Amino acid sequence: MTEEPFISIIIGSKTDQPILDKVTLVLDEYKIKYESKIISAHRNPDELDKYLQESSSDVYITIAGLSAALPGVVASKVSKPVIGVPVSSKLGGLDALLSIVQMPKGVPVATVGIDNGQNAAYLAIRILKLKYPNL
Repeated sequence: MTEEPFISIIIGSKTDQPILDKVTLVLDEYKIKYESKIISAHRNPDELDKYLQESSSDVYITIAGLSAALPGVVASKVSKPVIGVPVSSKLGGLDALLSIVQMPKGVPVATVGIDNGQNAAYLAIRILKLKYPNL
């Protein structure tokens, strides 16, 4: 298997760390290689562009609350699967959930339940198994 991470996990801010921890707990259990970054689609668009251009990950897990632009922005810039995890905040996460689910045609984002980082990890593993059946 490659030395590159299979999964990139991107959170929009440090406040999303508890959801990131839910993702990494599952990935660690299955010994799946990953890397995590804090890059806001709003505050650090150039840094996000550079990271995505240099990344060779097979799957992206994006964790965001409020307007939750991060998953859609990532999906618009990569041709690999993107999983969005809405984070509960002002409106209980419904605002983030609706933002992630309502992507325009041609910019697909798989979406899991609010704060459900575990399901994002399980979905990413299933996607990876298409390429790496022995995982």
